[in-house]
Amino acid sequence: MTDINETKTLLKKQIMDEIDLTRESTDEEIRELIDAAVLSFSSRNRLSLPQKTSLSKELFYAIRRLDILEELTEDPLVTEIMINGRDNIFIERKGHLYKWEKSFESSEKLLDVIQQIVAGCNRIVNESNPIVDARLKNGSRVNIVLPPVALNGPIVTIRRFPDKPIQMDDLKRFGAITDEAVCFLEKLVRSKYNIIISGGTGSGKTTFLNALSNYIPKDERIITIEDSAELQIIGVENLVRLETRNANVEGCSEISIRDLIKSSLRMRPDRIIVGEVRGPEAIDMVQALNTGHDGSLSTGHANSASDMLARLETMILMGMDLPIQAIRGQLASGIDIIVHLGRLRDKSRKVLQIVEILSLNQNNIETNILYEFEEECEDSDGRIIGTLKKKNEIQNISKLRAAGISSAY
Repeated sequence: MTDINETKTLLKKQIMDEIDLTRESTDEEIRELIDAAVLSFSSRNRLSLPQKTSLSKELFYAIRRLDILEELTEDPLVTEIMINGRDNIFIERKGHLYKWEKSFESSEKLLDVIQQIVAGCNRIVNESNPIVDARLKNGSRVNIVLPPVALNGPIVTIRRFPDKPIQMDDLKRFGAITDEAVCFLEKLVRSKYNIIISGGTGSGKTTFLNALSNYIPKDERIITIEDSAELQIIGVENLVRLETRNANVEGCSEISIRDLIKSSLRMRPDRIIVGEVRGPEAIDMVQALNTGHDGSLSTGHANSASDMLARLETMILMGMDLPIQAIRGQLASGIDIIVHLGRLRDKSRKVLQIVEILSLNQNNIETNILYEFEEECEDSDGRIIGTLKKKNEIQNISKLRAAGISSAY
């Protein structure tokens, strides 16, 4: 039998020549053409049943799906796919990185898959616009960087989210958070505390935001704002999902997160959820928090809760030239709670801190650590053993009282 990649290329060309391009062919029609071509090839080369099944599936993926990536995007254990050019594909499975044995048949095929991905969410990527964020149909987040910016070929990073959104009960089972802390956060969400979730890359910020949003009363109007839609808010009928748009050659102007936040304020929101703040939109979000839009949620990259406040200061300065004291005053009055997540050396993701933001005192924002993770030891398998321990009582209980909740614990 000839080389498998050569076989796939020959059969794919044969099948593409047989497809009726004057109309949209269904998946079933494509499968029939593939089965006929594989059966004919097998009669000459005596393929086994598993070989025929595998070849048919790979041809279908190459023609109608994401080629070799389809196998990875369907694998529930794969959480990250990293493509460094056509020959180097790395995957994260169960928290560990591996190099995958498969590669694209050519750089052109990889580029075809990239164009298929971005076209699916109305984005454009090319040499003049070589960086783009996109998403797959299953909600996975995709970042693409093309040459000449990427020196070793097209770079694609896919963050795959679970098919079934992870709930807070799952996080408790994983040991990411305690029952007591979950009960505490549930009351804060119901009482409309403004909460920022911080953490490093891969710490689980979006997953935690999804889980936390399930405590929002189902009769409220929620508006989500994202660069690339990832959030999976469950059970809310009055849900508005907004996504940014890049400018393109067809004359469509850019619509930024700043534009969407400003527009959302006129949509009568009960809650505004910004998927992530990473730039000048921070000033618009903080102003929204200070103008009656309580109960809003967002995430941001930071190494600690205090670093998150410093990053927000920097991002606000990117959007507006204000005195530091004024910025800190806005942050202290607008943000109530920061939940900081981290990824430990054993690859586990945990809530490391829950911090209350207090008032501005002598130009510094005072904070109150409510919960903090304390490491105790490592077990024989290298897993970190520790507990998220309560440190202090919450001081700002006005929103709890307004919601009719007598105690946060």
